[in-house]
Amino acid sequence: MSTDDGRLDDAITDFSRRLVDVDGVVKTVYAAGSGPAVVLMPEMPGISPDVLRLARWIRDAGFTVQVPSLFGTDGAWPTVEGGTEVVRRACVSAEFRAFAGGGTSPVTAWLRGLARQAHAECGGPGVGAIGLCFTGNFALTMALEPAVVAPVLNHPSLPLDDPAGIEISDGDARAVRDRVARDGLKVLAYRFEGDRWCTARRFAAYQALLGAAFDGRVLPDSSANTSPPPFFRDVVESPHSVVTAHLVDEAGHPTLKARDEILAFLTDRLSPSGRSGTPYA
Repeated sequence: MSTDDGRLDDAITDFSRRLVDVDGVVKTVYAAGSGPAVVLMPEMPGISPDVLRLARWIRDAGFTVQVPSLFGTDGAWPTVEGGTEVVRRACVSAEFRAFAGGGTSPVTAWLRGLARQAHAECGGPGVGAIGLCFTGNFALTMALEPAVVAPVLNHPSLPLDDPAGIEISDGDARAVRDRVARDGLKVLAYRFEGDRWCTARRFAAYQALLGAAFDGRVLPDSSANTSPPPFFRDVVESPHSVVTAHLVDEAGHPTLKARDEILAFLTDRLSPSGRSGTPYA
């Protein structure tokens, strides 16, 4: 038990835990399932039970989900004190570029390597990449790896000090735009209307960069879970995590519909033919 409202941490016993080496950098990755690979990156402040719930949904939809440990305590509910400390450490880490002018976070090179390995292991037409919050934009820069064919950006929050900015270098932005033109890459994204960390201006910046390839979907604030974990309640303070902390697991609910749209998008892009025709609109 780790929170003031009695939530229990997740022991992650139904995933395999392995160390993945990409160019000499080793990180822990939790994997489960079979089928084409989907890399699910954690949201701040770590691989919470809500992130793992999403991972299990991806696994049960017919994919090999791989969840890399990038920060925080794996399986722990995000508390105010612990989560704030994780954010502080990440903001000064050499692996991340949390503020405007920093360009692309270096950790995305490692994530692209993970995607390459996952594609080689799991096969299929490519790999899905799902970013959440702090890692939201990483799914886009992972698309510089040709194996990544289904990027999903959930409430991308970087740079923290520029609500209209995108966490990406100019060169990488040009390369992503070239890939959109060359390969027909599509990018799915979600945010809540009143999210103070992922604003309408940020989605407008993505639209300007990617054009019609960017499918940005906005949910009303009224659809957010009103009882999220303490970190989201007291630190994030606004509707934010569409398919994790602020999801409402009820049939027909807008946030659950967003989850289903993401799973349909992955199925469509990662089917053996490359496009299954499965509607995800």
